[in-house]
Amino acid sequence: MIRGVYSLLAVAAQPFVRAKLKRRGVAEPGYLQAVEERFGSYEHPARPGAIWIHAVSLGETRAAAILVRELRKLEPDVRILLTHGTATGRAEGERILRDGDMQAWLPWDTVHAVRKFLNHFQPRIGVLMETEVWPNLVAEAKAHGTPLVLANARMSGKSLKQTLRLAGLARPAYAALTAVWAQTDADAKRFAQAGATVKGVFGNLKFDAAPDEAQLAQGRAWRAALAKPVVMFASSREGEEGQFFGAIREMPDRKGTRWLVVPRHPQRFDEVAALAAAAGFTVSRRSAWTSGPDAADVWIGDSLGEMALYYGMSDVALLGGSFEKLGGQNLIEAAACGCPVVMGPHTFNFAEAAELAEEAGAALRVGSMAQGVARACAMAGAAGGTREASRAALDFFAAHQGAAHRTAQAIRAIAGPAIG
Repeated sequence: MIRGVYSLLAVAAQPFVRAKLKRRGVAEPGYLQAVEERFGSYEHPARPGAIWIHAVSLGETRAAAILVRELRKLEPDVRILLTHGTATGRAEGERILRDGDMQAWLPWDTVHAVRKFLNHFQPRIGVLMETEVWPNLVAEAKAHGTPLVLANARMSGKSLKQTLRLAGLARPAYAALTAVWAQTDADAKRFAQAGATVKGVFGNLKFDAAPDEAQLAQGRAWRAALAKPVVMFASSREGEEGQFFGAIREMPDRKGTRWLVVPRHPQRFDEVAALAAAAGFTVSRRSAWTSGPDAADVWIGDSLGEMALYYGMSDVALLGGSFEKLGGQNLIEAAACGCPVVMGPHTFNFAEAAELAEEAGAALRVGSMAQGVARACAMAGAAGGTREASRAALDFFAAHQGAAHRTAQAIRAIAGPAIG
């Protein structure tokens, strides 16, 4: 009954979804690509039997790339179907594809669109990355005979409360999943409370990501050529950059540090550059560099896929999303590059990783942006101040690897042999 009402609302919402895509497409043309795929219409034929992986956005797609790499080790001829919800996720996903692989938008969660998707692609298994569970998607996959699993699964306490408030809709969806493989024991307990069948705690796939060595080397070379330490604000979010620039202005010796800001969302690159200029700083952008950073007060990292470069040229990084009530961004990539992290009070999206990093000495927590900027400057400016923390970050990263292999094996055990 509840899902029936939900389904009617999903159908009624389709005109609004189309209008939203048009609006977003003004700033990000990727949203105007293959729009009809979102409603179950596909231009190209599909070969049955692919392993379908849904990675909604950029972070999930990068985790999916790690999993795909491991799947190809176990099954070299595996065919992959990647689906996404955001333009950045789809653009990143193109880098994963090989001949024979496919890519599409995840269908809007109507019964009609989901059925057309499943009938068209006929995957042998569906793998949802991290959090994406939709009621009709799960129900129709089960009816279709397609096992659907949730991998690298995470659920915050806040998300669990929201799930339990919608228990009549959410619990059947979680219960219909074939398996959930959680990142942590705490995640596993929350998924069990939500009604899911948890079949393993495998850790976080992102610990199995190797940073781009060429980017890392370039970043370190640029850092070595600089006379001043570099503090980075990594994956900054809306509402945080203004605090960051304000905190810098209050620093008594702000000219003694180089400042790098890498916004989480590419559509905000211009906005963040404008915020820095309005705060009275000279600004330069990575996209304009020819032979490395210049002498501007603030650098804007306005490129995709170059986080290893940015971490390589930084002495310490502040963690975006943790200085507002946004749950924090993932600090694992920083650890992989040996870049220590200063995080704010809000890390509920990655609570266990943040706690473990803090225990290992790879990260430290502060209560405000002002404290974070001051602490990062002190670490970066001290002689050898980040050397021990950098080593702790690398050790922390190495100690938590192996999730990709465990997940890939579990997927193949459920999916069975390749078709065709």
